[in-house]
Amino acid sequence: MGAGCPFITCALKKKGIEFCWDCKEKKTCEKWVKHREAGKKADSFKCYQKLEEDIAFIQKNGVDEFEETQKKREYLLKEMVREFNEGRSKSYYCIAATVLEIGELEEALTQAHKNSDGLEIKEKSKVLHSILDEIAEQRNYYLKLRK
Repeated sequence: MGAGCPFITCALKKKGIEFCWDCKEKKTCEKWVKHREAGKKADSFKCYQKLEEDIAFIQKNGVDEFEETQKKREYLLKEMVREFNEGRSKSYYCIAATVLEIGELEEALTQAHKNSDGLEIKEKSKVLHSILDEIAEQRNYYLKLRK
């Protein structure tokens, strides 16, 4: 969440806590409950499919460990965009980097590199899309923003 986020404003500025999960009112806060419920069904400009899992991870392992996993995802996303983006796949790769497990992303990239050696960028993109789509189908992931 970025600057001007009502959750950060409330947590940090008004209550002096890191985020809503540290708040005594987290179960009764209408805005927080509504946001989490909406995230189970639809996305806005960001993919919320992993919202509940991310919150649970942070509560269990802390923000620092979560940040480390996000850095790994960012690295893998940058590799997908650098090596396989034909100019139309950035959003798709962003969602894949959010939804898939890190090991799945690493394996997909390894396989895509192997299967696309010597191909032009459009074909390379198709190879990675195919691999990611197959993983998504097997695991019941949704690789589009849900409207």
